[in-house]
Amino acid sequence: MIIAIPVSENKGKDSPISEHFGRAPYFAFVKVENDKVLDISVEENPLAQDHIAGAVPNFVKEKGAELVIVRGIGKRAFSIFETLGIKVIRGASGTVEEVVNRYLAGQLRDLDYEVREKFHHH
Repeated sequence: MIIAIPVSENKGKDSPISEHFGRAPYFAFVKVENDKVLDISVEENPLAQDHIAGAVPNFVKEKGAELVIVRGIGKRAFSIFETLGIKVIRGASGTVEEVVNRYLAGQLRDLDYEVREKFHHH
């Protein structure tokens, strides 16, 4: 399985999760098998500046992600992920390593964390 996580810096497993989903400068793609992390790659978000509705969820799908772990995400992007069959866990914080370890330990729940208008610019 591949887990996608929007991050604010390119620091591998130590990359901090981004407050913003679509405008995150990078995405970490974490390959997990049998509850073990096999690979972490951090890629620039080519859509961070454009922020075209639906573009980022499709970018994440093209990378093969089956799960997205975010701090906050808008309702529209969340529903696009649902349509694409990609699970979203909201309300996460910390680094890529911390978030993935909590997920693998069954300690990460979707907290229905919604981006507030002051952060959400369309």
